[in-house]
Amino acid sequence: MRVGIFDSGIGGLTVLNCLIESYPNNEYIYFGDTLNLPYGTKSLEQLREYADKIINFLISKRVDIIVIACGTISSNLYEEIKEKYSIPIIDVLTPTVKYIKENNLNNVGVFATPMTIKSGALNSVVNNSISCPLFVPLIESGKINTKECDEAVIDYLKRLGDCEYIILGCTHYPVLEKVINKHSNSKLINMGQCVSNYINISNEGKLKVTLYFSLLSDELLKNISTIIKTPYEIKQQVLSN
Repeated sequence: MRVGIFDSGIGGLTVLNCLIESYPNNEYIYFGDTLNLPYGTKSLEQLREYADKIINFLISKRVDIIVIACGTISSNLYEEIKEKYSIPIIDVLTPTVKYIKENNLNNVGVFATPMTIKSGALNSVVNNSISCPLFVPLIESGKINTKECDEAVIDYLKRLGDCEYIILGCTHYPVLEKVINKHSNSKLINMGQCVSNYINISNEGKLKVTLYFSLLSDELLKNISTIIKTPYEIKQQVLSN
């Protein structure tokens, strides 16, 4: 099976990792829109334009299913997108909400992008939510193990308050798991893991991973190598109008 996955940058690679772990015998085609990141501060019109271009690109690669590995697109456009396209499309929030409800989890907080928080998509299962606009730029610029990153994590945890569980409501945020765990005893919910438990795909074939990014840089290549351990091919692909 050919599985398409997309996000604004490297964050969706955390979802890709979970899918490869659960379904190691498929072909995965990933698109990271690094030219336009971060998505969490963009307008709805901009997000719609980006999502349409990427989905059409993945369809041109003959994928059988698409995973929106982006909390911002998932929370703001998923219902619209799944009605627009005939190909099966899965978001990251629906499996996460299902997991929380099925396991009767309480005292749940969420770290997410400004647009995801604004959408209210997780309001039915969370007690508190905090917008974390600093996280994606820190991750994409390779500043995970820095004082600046620690200070941002401590500040957001303080503002979130005591929670037994914290949803990492942007797929970039699992990259910060070790940093968050260093400053918090809350149990972290990885949306990629929720997706891999939820999705229903075959597991027959040979593993192949192709990563497309709309803008490549040395820093990006370095960051990708710290997340994806599976062999992959990487290409730059700017999507035209």
